[in-house]
Amino acid sequence: MEGFVGAGRMGRPMVRRLVTAGHRVRVYARGAETREALARDGADPVASPPPRRAELRSCSSACSPTPRYGRSAWTAGSSRLSPPDRCSPYTPPVTRARSGSWAGRGVDVVDVPVSGGPHDIRAGRLTVFAGGERPAVERVLPALDAYADTVLHVGGLGAGQSVKLVNNAVFAAQLGLLAQAVRLGELLGVEERVLLDALSRGSGASNAAVASAARGGVGGLAVSAGAFLRKDLAVVTDLAGELGLPLGPLGPAIRALWELLPTDGDSRLVRNGKSGPEVRQRYSR
Repeated sequence: MEGFVGAGRMGRPMVRRLVTAGHRVRVYARGAETREALARDGADPVASPPPRRAELRSCSSACSPTPRYGRSAWTAGSSRLSPPDRCSPYTPPVTRARSGSWAGRGVDVVDVPVSGGPHDIRAGRLTVFAGGERPAVERVLPALDAYADTVLHVGGLGAGQSVKLVNNAVFAAQLGLLAQAVRLGELLGVEERVLLDALSRGSGASNAAVASAARGGVGGLAVSAGAFLRKDLAVVTDLAGELGLPLGPLGPAIRALWELLPTDGDSRLVRNGKSGPEVRQRYSR
């Protein structure tokens, strides 16, 4: 049986794919309505973490815009392989540090964050960046293959998250540059819709341009992906600041994107006014 922690925007379609692929899936979900929906999907929802290690073969943590819920994976995971899917916004150093508590329990930890959205999960075409010992990664491949068509082993534990953070920083920078390009195009008399369609077909094409065109503009994409973009960019800028790593040209491009991102009560964006990363996000812990 596979274990799964959380079933929201990303988690629930993953659970559906696992069930469809023939896996027995036990899902830890807090909401009664969510558990009822999961039961209709063919999963085995529970309101509390599994009490015995033997019940599960693997345990996966779902994606969360804040660390608060993802943290439950570390206390709920009671399996031989736990948790293969570390999507919540922990930094690679934190993941490696927390994995130490599982080493004495015979538990292998791998981090396998994904690139893609719910529509990619439903189509089974996610890309997974896997970090950890190769034998451990190979043991969770049957579960990952249920919703991903590409699984890349990118290094040791924490490497998956490192690649994910850099990937999302590049995507955000592309969106920031695209926003500036749209402004330039408008000044030159070219409508955003027309420009995005042209850029998607020319040498300036990128996933950001294609996705923006599909959502009616850069602003539309920024709004739809805002929560997760804020989360990942806050982590990567904080991590770069803590380690003294320069963002270089990524910094200005990312800052251009912040102007388009919506804010909410859970995330407060502040500028630190210093050199290097200038956007930080503080979480209540």
